[in-house]
Amino acid sequence: MIDIWTLVRFLHVLGAVVWVGGQLTITVVLLPPVRRILAVADRAELLRAVGKRFAIVTAALFLPIQVSTGILLAGRHGVTWAALLHPGYGRTLAAKLLLFTVVMIAAILHGIAQAGNRPAAARTAAITALIGSIGVVLLATSLVEA
Repeated sequence: MIDIWTLVRFLHVLGAVVWVGGQLTITVVLLPPVRRILAVADRAELLRAVGKRFAIVTAALFLPIQVSTGILLAGRHGVTWAALLHPGYGRTLAAKLLLFTVVMIAAILHGIAQAGNRPAAARTAAITALIGSIGVVLLATSLVEA
């Protein structure tokens, strides 16, 4: 039988899978053929629509699930604000939270740059968000052992 904490952890991991998997799918699977096949105007329209949809899913599903399940899991582990300064679980969680914040800021900046038609800034922000997201997953994986 699955207990409530398994379900909470599952939802937390599922949220991460949707976020990071979505970023990787767009970057590795969608972008190369779109760049090769579509004209610049069509490419921009498609990618803008995909980005807008991804932003809606992020705001409506990903963030609420990640934040609520993250708070529940931290509480389950007895994490306090002071514990975030302690070596081991607390400090690793603090690093994860800090990097997650950077990733969310990079994602917002990506959207702003895209809307402002600044492709170089958008690309930099997107790469930052993707690399940071992979770092968040790495830190999260180490929390399982802590």
